[in-house]
Amino acid sequence: MQVARHLLIVAVAVIVGHATLPARAQPMTMDDLASAVVGLKAHIDPEGRTVGTLGVERSGSGIVISSDGLVLTIGYLMVEAHAVEVTTNDGHVVTAGVVGYDHETGFGLLRASAPLKVRPMGLGRSADIKEGDPVLVASAGGTDMVGAAHVAAKREFAGSWEYLLEEAIFTAPPHPVWSGAALINREGKLVGVGSLIVGDATGKGQAGPGNMFVPIDKLPPILADLISEGRAQGPPRPWLGLTTEEVGGRLLVSRVAAGGPAEKAGIKRGDVVVGVSGQTAKTLAEFYRMVWAEGGAGATVPLDVLQNNAKRRIDVPSADRMNHLKLKSTF
Repeated sequence: MQVARHLLIVAVAVIVGHATLPARAQPMTMDDLASAVVGLKAHIDPEGRTVGTLGVERSGSGIVISSDGLVLTIGYLMVEAHAVEVTTNDGHVVTAGVVGYDHETGFGLLRASAPLKVRPMGLGRSADIKEGDPVLVASAGGTDMVGAAHVAAKREFAGSWEYLLEEAIFTAPPHPVWSGAALINREGKLVGVGSLIVGDATGKGQAGPGNMFVPIDKLPPILADLISEGRAQGPPRPWLGLTTEEVGGRLLVSRVAAGGPAEKAGIKRGDVVVGVSGQTAKTLAEFYRMVWAEGGAGATVPLDVLQNNAKRRIDVPSADRMNHLKLKSTF
């Protein structure tokens, strides 16, 4: 344990080096970094649309990003929450209100109801970090939950839940508690929020587990909207209500959201997505881009599917996913 702690201190010294900071900046110590990452426990509306896949109680981490108690986290921890508890590393527990949620990035934002008495973590620039750079990954629980890692890749990520990042950050080795964890650069600044554990961090088809982080550069353009409106402004993308997996070179529908557009149109679990409007989609990313090219939420998407071994064209009137969720009790 002493050797492991010594290595971590060395890693922090490298990443949070005084030489890389402006002369007047007060560097974040390891204790500061750990304290800025708090524990979250969210209690979800029992009638929420996400309960079936994510449960009614969810726990993970959040990052304090302002002195007035704004806490940034990964959205799936708190979407449709009616109550949230924030726990600091010294055991102080306060309630928090939901401020906003953004499906396109995956970010969720909370505000503590009382002072957390921790130093907020500053935002860095995820665009500046490069493959091979040393980083820290910190989850709630103090300095024991801060681990050294490196950037394994920066690449596209397509999630089965109609989610696409043009460039996500992948790190290795994997951190065991990744949901809402902080990805910290060599200046001691936040550059990503933890989302997933993956089996191939490099994306080169090699077994090598790691974590996927949502880049922090996605936050500033929508932060003011999340605080004032609870969501990003602008035309929402069309949402179908499909969970689709890449299996054996095919796009297999593994779940259809109850009451969602696809279910209402007749799409079923086990169907295979062929493409959109006569164009063939070979990957999830291609499929999503084809759907989004049909227009904003409300556009009818001409979906080509294999259903019972027969190819069919099914027109799916899309929706705004935010309107499908049970959000009225939260923001």
